[in-house]
Amino acid sequence: MRRRAAIVKLAGAALLVLAASRAWAGNQKEEALADSVRLALSNAIRDARPPQPVFHDEQARARYQRWLGVMSARLKRKLPDEQSRLEFLEAAWYEASRAGLDPGLVLGLIQVESAYRKYAVSMVGARGYMQVMPFWTGIIGNNDRSALFNMQTNLRYGCSILRMYIDMEGGNLYMALGRYNGSRGKPQYPNAVLAAWKNWEFPG
Repeated sequence: MRRRAAIVKLAGAALLVLAASRAWAGNQKEEALADSVRLALSNAIRDARPPQPVFHDEQARARYQRWLGVMSARLKRKLPDEQSRLEFLEAAWYEASRAGLDPGLVLGLIQVESAYRKYAVSMVGARGYMQVMPFWTGIIGNNDRSALFNMQTNLRYGCSILRMYIDMEGGNLYMALGRYNGSRGKPQYPNAVLAAWKNWEFPG
């Protein structure tokens, strides 16, 4: 009896570990994309330039440096290593800005999707920080699914896909977030991301 109880306890612990290693995410749907949209997405993903921000004036550069400092302090608990944290924030800012997104929105989405876990995998197979479904690598990438665990690649896919959904929804962020999560029209996911966004607002 004692042995059986121990086995049950171990099995329960294993399930908890497995659950903790997975991310809570929906199931992005494989969209029927127009050729022009697919080409634009492919070009966005193919651009392999490193995340080097360009500023038009010193005021913009100073604002970015302030943003980096504030966000680094907020993210310290999730990403304790300073160098890794700064590299992540630099890439997140760059890819969000490149896609015309508020970096705070992207950070809020990552908070909900993966809780800042680089190697998170959801129950439906979505991968990495922004929980990108592997089928996207076949539609707009080079079929390298393992690349979705690369920080910049994952952020670039995620930001490009979210930008596409916003455009498809005519600028309706609520509906675009639902589409990103594969739960279009349901309130739970968009509301969670919009609430998390508040944690990453930057008055500047």
